[in-house]
Amino acid sequence: MLRALSHPVYRRLFLAQVVALAGTGLATVALGLLAYDLAGAHAGGVLGTALAIKMVAYVVVAPIASAVVARLPRRRVMVGADVLRCAVAAALPFVGDVWQVYVLIFVLQAASATFTPTFQSVIPDVLPDEDDYTAALSLSRLAYDLESVLSPVLAAALLLVVPAASLFAGTSIGFAGSALLVLSVAVPRTGAGTPDGATDEQTGEDEPFAVRVRRGARLFTRTPALRPVLALNLAVAAAGAFVIVQTVVIVRSSFGQGDGTVALVLAANGAGSMAGAFALPRVLRRVDERRVMLTGAALLTGATALVPLALGLSDTRAGLLVVSGLWVVVGLGWAAAETPVGRLIRRSVPGRDLPAAFAGQFSLSHACWLVTYPLAGWLGAAGLGRAALVLAAVAAAAGIAAAALWPRTDTSHERPSAGSAPSAPADPSLPLPQNGATIGATTGTGDARAEASAQG
Repeated sequence: MLRALSHPVYRRLFLAQVVALAGTGLATVALGLLAYDLAGAHAGGVLGTALAIKMVAYVVVAPIASAVVARLPRRRVMVGADVLRCAVAAALPFVGDVWQVYVLIFVLQAASATFTPTFQSVIPDVLPDEDDYTAALSLSRLAYDLESVLSPVLAAALLLVVPAASLFAGTSIGFAGSALLVLSVAVPRTGAGTPDGATDEQTGEDEPFAVRVRRGARLFTRTPALRPVLALNLAVAAAGAFVIVQTVVIVRSSFGQGDGTVALVLAANGAGSMAGAFALPRVLRRVDERRVMLTGAALLTGATALVPLALGLSDTRAGLLVVSGLWVVVGLGWAAAETPVGRLIRRSVPGRDLPAAFAGQFSLSHACWLVTYPLAGWLGAAGLGRAALVLAAVAAAAGIAAAALWPRTDTSHERPSAGSAPSAPADPSLPLPQNGATIGATTGTGDARAEASAQG
């Protein structure tokens, strides 16, 4: 997995991602403390609204931002987003009203919705080798998991020596460090594979703004190889939302344990995800994405469906151990279903469309979370076991839909023969694939987030 870090440009970009995520983790803790200072006992409502605003910003802003910055150099876009995030984080300690928090959070998350898909679109151009790119996806997944585990620990240590408002200064430093690291590298231009002298009509740069806004979503709905991803996003969000929303209720109410146990049980989910990220590069050398991703969906579905049995155990220790084990399985399935998505995107769309495609994935995946977060909360209020079964059913249906949508013909590694015409795109508004990228390409073997980060 570490072979990707031997590439100097990627190494600096990955470090930029890590320091930005560390700053984001500090902001999560600081925001909770700020909400309590402003709203007291109503801090939960403030945080819930802030999270909803975050998801709305992700869903709405990502495709619009992709269209707005389509003609701008990607390095300039990422640095500008980091500078804006740095400024917002620096301003948060000085707010005096809840509405100001909401406005700043929207601006901060809008900047993140611009930065993240752009960052994700750069990595395939920096690492053209599929083995290296697979390693980068797993490293990104690890970065997100470590951020969720280590940032609260770092925040707790800092709070021993500095006031809570100073955590936002750490956030600003993280974003500033990210901007400097991005500035230190040469970022390839969008669609480096587009032939020299291509016209605006060929590259799609003369399209109306509204068409460019919809481009990422249209790529997913019109490209057969990407349609299963839409369903898998829902499967991951259904199981993941139950874990994130209801773990504190399970630990505190069902088993009568304290906050430290809540953190440990949530850490089990992160441990499962990290284990998956470590294993995927090796697994994907031998197993195609379809099998890996559908197996991941099956694992997180089955683990969620078994939650009522764990809640029914009379022994507290046994119940907590079983729940933690199920959370490990959910994390493992989560990584398996989500991490290889970048490989499918890179293989299925032309290089010039990578920013739009990653923006589409960012927006569409978070739209699933926007639905499942409140669903997990509302259903949990009526009964944890029933909520787990309903969300498991949602994940199962999504997994079945993904299997049905997955194209049966494997053309993922086929390249047009000399002199042959590329496959026609499914939608006239989408460009013809170039350099062997096949619209409608499906799975293939080869080496396995970065998402990351896709996690939200």
